[in-house]
Amino acid sequence: MTVNIWITVKSLGKRKPVLAKQAAELPETTHTLRQLIENMVALQVKALQDKKQQAELLAYLMPDDIEAQGAAGKVGFGAVYNEGVPDLNGAMETAITAYEDGLYKVFLNDEELQELDKSILIQDGDTVVFIRFTMLAGRLW
Repeated sequence: MTVNIWITVKSLGKRKPVLAKQAAELPETTHTLRQLIENMVALQVKALQDKKQQAELLAYLMPDDIEAQGAAGKVGFGAVYNEGVPDLNGAMETAITAYEDGLYKVFLNDEELQELDKSILIQDGDTVVFIRFTMLAGRLW
């Protein structure tokens, strides 16, 4: 059994979301923020692996493709330049550590989720928003 939700990724300081609202299927056993993050990482790793397998020899974009990708916020050929195979457990640990370090926040239906192991109820049609905090970089001369 799965639960269908909507995912949006935003970055502070930008008006448009990094990732337009997209549907995602989570296992029905997602009952904590930790499980939510781990399941989202698993979905992203699987999507990356699928994308690598579907690489085309001759890449081109039709006008409809450009328009659809532009609406999502990024237009590209979908090339994956990293040849390495992602380590799922390492990626999950990194995502949890990043959350604990305050690099991003997670909201479920406009309510911030703060505790990794506190029980949450995710239902069909819920909206999950990830807000990334951008680190300022630069030098003082």
